[in-house]
Amino acid sequence: MRADRPTGGGSWVTGDAAMLSDLMGIIGAGLPWAIGVTVLAMVALLFAMTGSLVVPLKAVLANVVSLGATFGVLTAVFGEGFASDLLDTLTVGALNPFVAVLVFAFAFGLSMDYEVFLLGRIKEYVDAGVDTDTAVRQGLQRTGRVITSAAVLMVIVFACFAAARIGNIEQIGLGLAVAVLIDATVVRCLLVPATMTLLGQWNWWAPRWLSQLHARAGLCEYALPEKAHRPAPEPVSGPL
Repeated sequence: MRADRPTGGGSWVTGDAAMLSDLMGIIGAGLPWAIGVTVLAMVALLFAMTGSLVVPLKAVLANVVSLGATFGVLTAVFGEGFASDLLDTLTVGALNPFVAVLVFAFAFGLSMDYEVFLLGRIKEYVDAGVDTDTAVRQGLQRTGRVITSAAVLMVIVFACFAAARIGNIEQIGLGLAVAVLIDATVVRCLLVPATMTLLGQWNWWAPRWLSQLHARAGLCEYALPEKAHRPAPEPVSGPL
């Protein structure tokens, strides 16, 4: 319609169709850059924390699995009407593009939180000289309750949004609730430990020049002493 506008003066095209077309154009132009920057930042930060190139790439694939399952559920519920009676949701026939981008951004960030929780503890054991198999097992045991508690809290919050009778808010709430639930159970507590156990020492592989870079500029934690040494109390002098 914009191509057929009359000449000789200003004219505009309005309406829901024009707004949706503009929104899709904006998202289509900026989304690849946003995804690229997000993935690059995640890989760089996880490399700085672990010194590995395999672990960040594996985390990207794990997030793809989590997000793919999330958007599959959203399409089935809001696009096809699956379980709409049980969930009391509105079937709108398609996902709102703005909602899809919002769910992607928040779900990606929350997934990385759980990834850092788990990897941080595993890396501590590996740095202490524990083999990878034992480090993964003990790391999962130590962080499982933290991840589960955080996930339960977020699922409850997002479920309240999913109970709204507004299509966009329902999509955001259900999408984030499903993303957190899948990521904190199937992905972080099953797929990630399983793949790390299978890879073994290959989890910590990186090219030589990247290993040298990590040795100079990598992120590391300072270990606390096993026992805190307190100064001996000074003798109290006074009249007997």
